[in-house]
Amino acid sequence: MGLPSSMKNKSYRFLLFAVLIAFASCEPTNPFATGPTYDPDANLEIDRKLIDTYLATAKIDSLYRIHDPSGVVVIVQRDGNGSRPTGGNVVYTDYTGSLMSDGSVFDTSSETIARENDIFVEGRKYVLFNFVLGTGAVITGWDIGFRRLRPGSKAVFIIPSPYGYRSATNNSRIPPNSVLVFDVDFKGID
Repeated sequence: MGLPSSMKNKSYRFLLFAVLIAFASCEPTNPFATGPTYDPDANLEIDRKLIDTYLATAKIDSLYRIHDPSGVVVIVQRDGNGSRPTGGNVVYTDYTGSLMSDGSVFDTSSETIARENDIFVEGRKYVLFNFVLGTGAVITGWDIGFRRLRPGSKAVFIIPSPYGYRSATNNSRIPPNSVLVFDVDFKGID
């Protein structure tokens, strides 16, 4: 005995619905996916070992060191005063960024340092840098590091690649998966 036609139509509609759901849930091929997916956890483990080795021999003067659970290391060289910044505060700082691997400077807010390291850019204004904390305006490592400092502090941030530029290749001076070192002079907040 066959099914009544109303049940056959419901069965066909259900089957058609199930097939559409199955196709919709399939991920389309991404034409821009040219390599493996970035694995922040694996890169963080690699970077933590590199940072530990670096810190064992690096001669960095400090009052104290903060090993943030994220993996970012904040080496405080001069303690500031006042409240630590929170999300939404404007942070003012001078900085110099270099690669942990070889110490080469890739960016700075100081014209003198830029000229000394052959990274001076004609027309760029080398002035006190400012950004709004917690808005994605800077790399995540800066958001983490500056939350640990008080205005007036001088510090060194050691930033694992997942909190820096990851595997990006948009800056010829920063190889993919680089651990970054920033000397920061935290001038103040608004």
